[in-house]
Amino acid sequence: MHHAETVFLGGPVATMDPVGSFTDAVAVRKGEIIATGRAEVTELVSGGTEVVDLRGRLLLPGLQDAHVHPLYGGLQRIRCDLTDSDNEAECLRRVADYAAANPGSGWILGGGWEMGLFSGGCPSRSSLDEVTGDRPALLINEDQHGAWANSTALRLSGVDRDTPDPPGGRIERDEHGRPAGTLHENAVDLISRHIPPTPEAEYVRALLEGQRHLHEQGVTAWHDAILGAYLGYPDPLGYYRELDDADLLTGRVTGSLWWDRTRGTEQLPELISRRAFATGKRLGAHSVKIMLDGVCENFTAAMLRPYLHGHGNGISYVDPDELAEAVCALDVEGFSVHFHAVGDLAVRQALDAVQAARRTNGITDNRHQIAHLQVVHPADVTRFSELGIVANLQAEWAHNDTAMTELTAPYLGEQRYRRQYPFRSLRDSGALLAAGSDWPVSEAAPMRAVHVAVNRSEPGDEAPPLLPEQAVDLSDALAATTIGSARAHLLDEHTGSIAPGKSADLTVLETNPFALPRSEIGYTGVDLTMVGGRVVHSADG
Repeated sequence: MHHAETVFLGGPVATMDPVGSFTDAVAVRKGEIIATGRAEVTELVSGGTEVVDLRGRLLLPGLQDAHVHPLYGGLQRIRCDLTDSDNEAECLRRVADYAAANPGSGWILGGGWEMGLFSGGCPSRSSLDEVTGDRPALLINEDQHGAWANSTALRLSGVDRDTPDPPGGRIERDEHGRPAGTLHENAVDLISRHIPPTPEAEYVRALLEGQRHLHEQGVTAWHDAILGAYLGYPDPLGYYRELDDADLLTGRVTGSLWWDRTRGTEQLPELISRRAFATGKRLGAHSVKIMLDGVCENFTAAMLRPYLHGHGNGISYVDPDELAEAVCALDVEGFSVHFHAVGDLAVRQALDAVQAARRTNGITDNRHQIAHLQVVHPADVTRFSELGIVANLQAEWAHNDTAMTELTAPYLGEQRYRRQYPFRSLRDSGALLAAGSDWPVSEAAPMRAVHVAVNRSEPGDEAPPLLPEQAVDLSDALAATTIGSARAHLLDEHTGSIAPGKSADLTVLETNPFALPRSEIGYTGVDLTMVGGRVVHSADG
């Protein structure tokens, strides 16, 4: 008999098998689960076995983040981090503190500010000038679709009243037509391309910090949603390979190669080559990311009907015919397509493109998926299941906050407001749900996102829930964060559920959320994270 190296006893174990069953013990040996159930597991305990007493805490398959940007999040954590600032004054204080702690003449970089903290969602260069002096500053906003620049950064980049809006971007301007300090979408590149190169070691440090933070949140596997240069950030792929080659990649990573929307299918050979380069011990890139639109808060999410008050229909980045051609070609080559689609027009364009691929190529095992899904037309909900498309949810966004009540709802109107984040409708229609944080757009905290999926409000928030009829059950939310995300990224053969023969990728929560009031789910912390039988995070240190 081969004895277990580690066993977990004394608590509920959610297996995330097809019927959502529970057991009460798990045994691990050589990185694999070798038994479940107390009767069988206790027979495998020897003097050398480490016995983990769960004490009623919930043991889950390792949590998985199906849409995240660890390099960006890591950089934000080691640079000027404005995450969770409560107001404009706190943002400015943090910038001033960072500048004082990092003196010199170099660029002040970082981000994480929320549009809802500023009048009209757009901070000004003049307020930033007051705390940065003559040093150039560029701070990416929370949703990664815009940036805040000071006067020095604008001047060094040659951006002035005569600079036209670039394709796919917009410069906010004051009453005199001068750049006001906020840049949207591709307009950020007007400044970011002038930033001096960052040392390679800083990017490696940032990616390691991102990995550490994900493990701290119970995440054992994740999907990096942009492997390519974007918004002034470098391509993370080479840094992942460096970590993987050095056995420093402790999570399981899949990623989406970036689709250059200024080109067409002629980039396929390059993508195929990059897919081969990305194949490593704990690394793979079998999908391609196509960004179809922006976000609602700055009116760049693509809508079937115009926003109210004269703000247009948003931006569609890819022509529908070109999109269908691209998806068909990628599908033939075995790529899954990972769409960014926020508005109902973008969602429909993604669905139509996959439908064209299904008609042309037949049914394949490629796990095409659409991420974000803020506004979905009711006629399109059932198409996810019909076409076998994964609904990739960023559940933490589905609540009422300032960005929703002041920057979004007034411009959507009542009908579209009620079509936002239709989690329950998608689930009831048979769609496969996966869950991602989109960190650093929102927090890399799966249990916080689970809370919002169940409550349609943030922990401790007294605001009315956002469309509570679209809430899902706790079991469904946890399934999306484990087996659903594993299936979305072809990791389900070895991860995503607890069964003998599967990898010992496990997460121990600090309590059992099934035993908590729904209003307290989001406060659940993580006590232990294990990947392949190795502990990568422990609350005990």
